[in-house]
Amino acid sequence: MGLGGSWDESPYTAADIDAAEATVHAALDSGITAFDHADIYRHGKAEAVFGEILDRTPGLRERITLQSKCGIRLAEGGRPGMYDLRGDTIVRKVEESLTRLRTDVLDVLLLHRPDPLADPADVAEALESLHRQGLVRRFGVSNMNAPQIARLQERLSLPLTANQLEMSLLRRDWLEDGVLVNTPASAANGFPAGTIEHCLTHGIGLQAWGPLAQGRYTGRQETPEEHATAALVAELAEAKGTTPETVVLWWLQRHPARVVPVVGTTDPARVRACRDAAAGEPRLTHEEWYTLWITARGSALP
Repeated sequence: MGLGGSWDESPYTAADIDAAEATVHAALDSGITAFDHADIYRHGKAEAVFGEILDRTPGLRERITLQSKCGIRLAEGGRPGMYDLRGDTIVRKVEESLTRLRTDVLDVLLLHRPDPLADPADVAEALESLHRQGLVRRFGVSNMNAPQIARLQERLSLPLTANQLEMSLLRRDWLEDGVLVNTPASAANGFPAGTIEHCLTHGIGLQAWGPLAQGRYTGRQETPEEHATAALVAELAEAKGTTPETVVLWWLQRHPARVVPVVGTTDPARVRACRDAAAGEPRLTHEEWYTLWITARGSALP
């Protein structure tokens, strides 16, 4: 979402394209071949500059997985920001994304946020139409709980294959939900119970947005727990011959859900620091994984 310049409707520049290209090639050099977009990122400019890169690089589209999202409408004029998963809106937004990305098909489309006014039958009809036309290969959701996913899947003949949630060593409510059962802290946790288990049961892949926790464990600590965790992350990185960024991502990848981190940085050096996380199995032991969790939460498990 950081590609394409400023968060307004001013046009992107040649420098914005060059910066985006450097980020994309750093990802490719690091073994990262899946790219996540949304129609609203930088008011569409993130997709547009990526389309410029695809145009500059023959054969690149065939080497990558391209994912985008729709369902959020930014504030405009006197209208507030809102969610919109009406079927005709979904189709129109996908067509606009394809134009900006300069491609004929999305490998994956995610519904960005749940729309309380959405009719699951209308949504399903739109998704199936996009699939029949060859415009989208697979579908998923983002920021949705288990009942919302199940309600949509009841109407949809195609399987939902992904749920993208904020998940990190800092944002741990998705994990805490599973161990706070029958404790006073359970009610305050807030994460929708059973969502992770629903995804695991139904083969819905979990994608983590914000997996590097805005650098809280790799250079920007604000609390005693973050300082302690960053020190442990650095110690593990040195012992394993990798980077702190990789250790933070390994912690997510070590979970049985095989969480896929969606790295948001546009800094080529920081992208390359994630290389080992893209290369294979996370090299954290059972004890190391738990020690990272407990250090980050700042208290023993119940």
